[in-house]
Amino acid sequence: MIDGNQTFTVDQLMLFKQKVYYEIDWSKMSCKKKSLDASFIPMHVPEDATLMGQTFLGSSSSWGMGVLVNTWYGNLSQNAQYMSVFIEIGCIPMTMMSFSPDSGWTMISTFNWVLGNSNPMDYVPPFFCPKSRLEETEKPENFFTVLESLAMKTKEEQ
Repeated sequence: MIDGNQTFTVDQLMLFKQKVYYEIDWSKMSCKKKSLDASFIPMHVPEDATLMGQTFLGSSSSWGMGVLVNTWYGNLSQNAQYMSVFIEIGCIPMTMMSFSPDSGWTMISTFNWVLGNSNPMDYVPPFFCPKSRLEETEKPENFFTVLESLAMKTKEEQ
């Protein structure tokens, strides 16, 4: 158990065109290079989704104090369900939650979206990563398993 506030210093850089991702531990200046399933997993409102409702996050009392969002829900394969929240204007995803009997709850929240590419160097692994060899795995990770891996590492640190 960790007492008090602690910083967790691991980043994951997913490079879909190269089909690899880097697990970067800044506190140890170490890097693991792993295979990535680069299949496109869109974060969008599925065609068969049902609108749960529309609301303001924040305040609608004054301009710029809130954001209008739509909440959608539906069923996934293998007896799983999902709920997702998208901004009304621009349809930018904010939160996606899913539940399956096999894996339990998963939640992804996104913040500070930047449209376009503000700094291309954000997609270059740090100087200590090029020496990393590709770790052999039976099956490449995908976007969701990479995030799950990070969540499990965070849990282990606690």
